[in-house]
Amino acid sequence: MKFNRLNDLYFKRLLGDKNKKSLTLNFLNSILDRDANNYFTDITFLDKDNEPETIDGKLSKLDIRADMNDGTQIEIEVQVLPFKLMAERSLYYWSKMYAEQLGKSERYKKLKKTIAINLLNFDYLTDEKDWHNIYTLLNTKSYRKLTDHMEIHFAEIPKFKLKDIRKMRASETWIAYFSGNYDDKELEELSMNKPIMKEVMDFERSFLMDKLQRREYEQREKALKDYYSYMDESYEDGKIEGIQQGIQQGEQNKSREIALNLLDLGANMEMIVKATGLSENEIRNLQATKE
Repeated sequence: MKFNRLNDLYFKRLLGDKNKKSLTLNFLNSILDRDANNYFTDITFLDKDNEPETIDGKLSKLDIRADMNDGTQIEIEVQVLPFKLMAERSLYYWSKMYAEQLGKSERYKKLKKTIAINLLNFDYLTDEKDWHNIYTLLNTKSYRKLTDHMEIHFAEIPKFKLKDIRKMRASETWIAYFSGNYDDKELEELSMNKPIMKEVMDFERSFLMDKLQRREYEQREKALKDYYSYMDESYEDGKIEGIQQGIQQGEQNKSREIALNLLDLGANMEMIVKATGLSENEIRNLQATKE
């Protein structure tokens, strides 16, 4: 079985652990192309699972959310399923994190730069050829930047071209790892040329040897496969086509199982209702049993 390094459970264990800050710092400094003059030197992970606010019923949930040593706010989201409104979604998450920096009556000067990083396992920016694209606030005539407080990154893994491991930049090293397009021998070579990758590979091996973590990983993968199956690749603007036909053929317990999987994936209430035929109350009761 091919190991999916973009599995959200594995991704969070790898880069969202305060005991392995060095990995997260290296990843962020690499992706953001920071040099010795502006390197992030420390990181504080913020709670990202207990966010009660919603927008049109959508659960606000990110993979990694952090406060850097200079006050910069960073959010990382991994998306493996094609999503047409990724720009709007990312802008919403960015704006939410930016606004949450201020408490009541606090001054705007307290606001710090906020960066959204979207790691996508599908082609999204159809007019862009590069795998990494950065968006900021610019004047449409002079192209001068209004402020450096806003920065949104899209890293599209399928656009990453295979290349000689020895010639990779730091950011490319990470994308090569997450792409899954390099075999074990090549990754061993990667770990020899990039010391941080040896630590990453060692963690991956220990993760896969842990029976409990391996089972959790497999359950998440199953949830994703169910998601693909019932989505029928026709999710657009919150509307679902082809799902209800499949659901109607199943039993009630199957609908509950799918609802649980969709809850795990952070799907919004409207979508789960349409996908399963369950009422909102039934779904909320299922959610309560999980908590």
